[in-house]
Amino acid sequence: MQGDQNPVKFTGLKLTKPKTAAAGVPAVYYSMKQVFEEANIFRGMKALLKMNQKGGFDCPSCAWPDPDDDRSPIGEYCENGAKALADEATTKRLTPDFFATHSIAALGELSDYEIGKKGRIAQPMYLAPGATHYTPLSWQAAYDKVAQHLQSLDSPNEAVFYTSGRTSNEAAFLYQLMVREYGTNNLPDCSNMCHESSGVALGEAVGIGKGSVKLEDFYDTEVIIILGQNPGTNHPRMLTALQKAKANGACIIAVNPLPETGLLGFMNPQTVSGWLHRPTHLADIFLQVKINGDMALLKAISLLLLEAEEQQPGRIFDQQFIARKTDGYTAYLQHLRQQDFHQLVKASGVPEEKVREAAKALMHKHKIIACWAMGLTQHKNAVDTIREVVNLLLLKGSIGKPGAGTCPVRGHSNVQGDRTMGIYEQPAPALLDKLQEVYGFQPPREHGYDVVHAIQAMHRGDAKVFFAMGGNFLSATPDTEFTAAALRNCRLTVHVSTKLNRSHVVHGQEALILPCFGRSDKDIQQGEAQFVTCENSMGVIQSSKGVLQPVSDDLRSEPQIICELAQTLFREKSATPWGQYMQHYDHIRNDIEKVIPGFDNYNVRVRQPGGFYLPNGSRVGQFNTLSGKAGFNVADPDIITLDEGEYIMMTIRSHDQFNTTIYGLDDRYRGIYHERRVILMNEKDLQKAGLKAGDVVDLYNTFEGVERVARGFITVAYDIPETCTATYFPETNVLVPVKSVAAKSNTPTSKMVIITIKPSAIKR
Repeated sequence: MQGDQNPVKFTGLKLTKPKTAAAGVPAVYYSMKQVFEEANIFRGMKALLKMNQKGGFDCPSCAWPDPDDDRSPIGEYCENGAKALADEATTKRLTPDFFATHSIAALGELSDYEIGKKGRIAQPMYLAPGATHYTPLSWQAAYDKVAQHLQSLDSPNEAVFYTSGRTSNEAAFLYQLMVREYGTNNLPDCSNMCHESSGVALGEAVGIGKGSVKLEDFYDTEVIIILGQNPGTNHPRMLTALQKAKANGACIIAVNPLPETGLLGFMNPQTVSGWLHRPTHLADIFLQVKINGDMALLKAISLLLLEAEEQQPGRIFDQQFIARKTDGYTAYLQHLRQQDFHQLVKASGVPEEKVREAAKALMHKHKIIACWAMGLTQHKNAVDTIREVVNLLLLKGSIGKPGAGTCPVRGHSNVQGDRTMGIYEQPAPALLDKLQEVYGFQPPREHGYDVVHAIQAMHRGDAKVFFAMGGNFLSATPDTEFTAAALRNCRLTVHVSTKLNRSHVVHGQEALILPCFGRSDKDIQQGEAQFVTCENSMGVIQSSKGVLQPVSDDLRSEPQIICELAQTLFREKSATPWGQYMQHYDHIRNDIEKVIPGFDNYNVRVRQPGGFYLPNGSRVGQFNTLSGKAGFNVADPDIITLDEGEYIMMTIRSHDQFNTTIYGLDDRYRGIYHERRVILMNEKDLQKAGLKAGDVVDLYNTFEGVERVARGFITVAYDIPETCTATYFPETNVLVPVKSVAAKSNTPTSKMVIITIKPSAIKR
């Protein structure tokens, strides 16, 4: 239907050779250009100088940690962080006049990039049944509308409450509290689509679904393995940590189907050498795996290490650690000995000499950090693949010691904190017990919907109200047309948002947009400036206090929106002090301390410069599993067999993008400019298919007999393994089947989509 997908609009593809080094002067230029165009020089610099600083506000982009010690006075942010700030701090406003002159149909004809560039939403907006335009309404009228719909449902389980990773700890805690007091655990969140596989795998293996390392461990390690991650674009500040690790003698092994610029070289813009275009070479070894070849690669490396251990007992594996701290070692070795090394190498796609080179680099090292992102998590066998990463670390005794451990690198800046605060469709009984003890109501005990199950429930008509705390649900989720139909099935869709996005265009019978503060906005309650808190990828809780004047007087903070909605929904029936919570956020943190472990003395400790670390057993070698030990895992590689003319497609980000927010049309590091509708293919595959670079093609997926089509993509010859292809999301999310998910985590398999490619009738 109209508006479901980005329209087919070619914007003028230009190609250059991929860059060989990331950041440097160009990154500074593009950062400042974006900030000053959107926010002006004075507003932009005021925010930049406070972003990621102690006492300032947390970057609204990725969750890479800030240094515990002194932070750069020049700027503790990266290019994409600056772009995220520019996007949020823009002075462009969407007033009622804008919505009066732009119909839903007209907005649907815009690309996600064009929609996002329109500006900040300045007041609550309402779309009546059958209406063609959004119209303004008061906050109280909006709350009344939501409450009326929620109270009219036959069961609280007919409502779905989604959360994006940008939401603060305070807002997330209040949100899950309101939802559970209402009576459901339908709390899907963006973790379900990205690092859910990491949480499940690590929870099984080491007893906590979080990474074990601190930032300082990168400076005291011997080897860093980076799998399925592109830090130069997705987590650019990580490059500084890798540069320091290299200076201290660390070896870096990069595992990825694409050679990513940020892992090849780094020009630190805060050093003289960076300004002089003298890059630090980062990756010592690049292992170019086939898509989903990671488990086979890891097993091949472990098999080589096992052969060496049998020749030199006790010198390769950490036998003392294995005996004291692990379970399943004997079964894992038995499994490993049954593997065929050459078949594993073939399945990985990596030349044998490179596999042996990587094994040699690991052979006598025991301080090893393994980092990964969605290149591992969005596959059917994602959980087992991540367990295989842990297997390798356990063999080497590389968990629970300085300079070693697990490091799933999160995307959104507080996605990990949301889960800590209880945003989870499968809550632990201990959390529910605490909520009942502190607040006096009986929380629901049955598990709720995750993202995939929520989409399916809305599509069936079993879920009738959809409420999103941030995010762009339609563009972030799989199977775009199916998800769009699901949202249209709802009686009401509600989005708490800063800016317009495609989820506002694909709506229920009625729709609301509730505009909220951004991370950089001042939040004044009862005449006093408030701060919120966030948790980064390494478990640090820190404060975030906005500094910019909001673009409209009719915005609300997320905690205030939740509290005012809860007051309207529950009236006098709730004993929860909603009014007190929004008067001062210290009251929220006082109650978080009562409910969530690890937050003792919360208000005092979070006011310390840099915040505090949450407890993490795997960091100190204490494993909260049933056996009290870390567990080896036995699983066979998932060998994908393709028919003639089939390819594996993975969705990726461009450099001008963070999640579904698109800042521009250039993928500078890959040499792809002014176009997003491209498919990266191996030159041999193009020739075999009778295609050439620059042809326009349509992409098809027929999972379980359902044909999905993404039309109008330009072929680009690229350095990628044969039969593997890459496209940008959200443009090809339409091809990701909602029913194709990772085992155990139920994460959509956006990195493993089987497609066919046909010439298109669409012309450039």
